[in-house]
Amino acid sequence: MTPSPFSTVIRTASHDQHTEAENSTFMSDLLGGRLGVDAYARYTEQLWFVYRALEDAAQSLAGDPVAGPFVRAELLRVAELERDLDHLLGAGWQQRSVPLPATAAYAERVAEVARTWPAGYVAHHYTRYLGDLSGGQVIRGIAEKTWGFERKGDGVRFYVFEGIGNPAAFKREYRELLDALAVDDLEKQRVVDECRNAFALNSAVFADLGAAYPLSA
Repeated sequence: MTPSPFSTVIRTASHDQHTEAENSTFMSDLLGGRLGVDAYARYTEQLWFVYRALEDAAQSLAGDPVAGPFVRAELLRVAELERDLDHLLGAGWQQRSVPLPATAAYAERVAEVARTWPAGYVAHHYTRYLGDLSGGQVIRGIAEKTWGFERKGDGVRFYVFEGIGNPAAFKREYRELLDALAVDDLEKQRVVDECRNAFALNSAVFADLGAAYPLSA
């Protein structure tokens, strides 16, 4: 029997955690239009801490045989997040921004694997960037409609990948890189486990956000 491609293995193995994250109370309330733009701004702010951890490490990993092929300039999101946050939070937001406890733990884990375990970095890279290219587009559309952002403009630029003309082709190419990941089967299992961990860390951020923005009874 032909083994499944690794991109299929990793997607299937993390499916339940992915669904749980998507269906968190906070995300359901946010995308259901039950929360204000301040909750959306706070969510965007928390993403900034995670993406800084991902992208601060990108340059040092660009030449790594395992993680290097995934480091692509057209994916980088920090500059777009900062432009969105200028719009959402106003001047000087960097000085006021504080990560929620779960966000700090998530960013710390990303930084740790970036320093010590390139294949683990790939697990986090995959869960974030491929999610942004896919489900992120749904969030962008809802945000534009709910809070009146200009289409693909300030406030939702994080979700706009101007350097990727054909997202479907890009995702296919990314999955081919996963299939060709230059590690053995034991290491691949560790990557799958870290992918599950990445979703759990993300869900914890949603839980913290949900506690910060409860719907009034």
